[in-house]
Amino acid sequence: MPARAAAAPTAPRINEFLAFKLGGEEYGIDILRVQEIRSYEPPTRIANAPGHILGVVNLRGLIVPIVDLRLKFQLEPVAYDGFTVTIVLGIGSRVVGIVVDAVSDVITLAPDQLRPVPELHSSIDSEHLLAIGAVDDRMLILMDIEKLMTSPAMGLIDSRP
Repeated sequence: MPARAAAAPTAPRINEFLAFKLGGEEYGIDILRVQEIRSYEPPTRIANAPGHILGVVNLRGLIVPIVDLRLKFQLEPVAYDGFTVTIVLGIGSRVVGIVVDAVSDVITLAPDQLRPVPELHSSIDSEHLLAIGAVDDRMLILMDIEKLMTSPAMGLIDSRP
């Protein structure tokens, strides 16, 4: 019987996250879900849409729903300004935009920089949080953006197969 090659040692998994701000907190989402970052443009309202869904925009012929995460997470509303951006995400076969206060940078985190999310009463369901990322003196709340956007409470994406 031929000898099997030894398995190559596995390198620690390194994750890249797009860091953005909502209020005084910094959040991170998987960079692989991000299609583009655009300056904020007012969307066209859709009647009877949930309050956190601002409406839709036409993105090169594709109609994209726009979610204000500030409203979804029950943060104080703010006036949109020159720093306000829309992060366009690819979630499954759908494209969705999220409005955030500002985008800061892309952060690379190794497994030893990830801390478990404490059980707290929060406006963000803990099942939508991956970990707390610790980088120098920064703390990022890492969200499972796909799970959040496809949750029934979001009212965006049909979860049926």
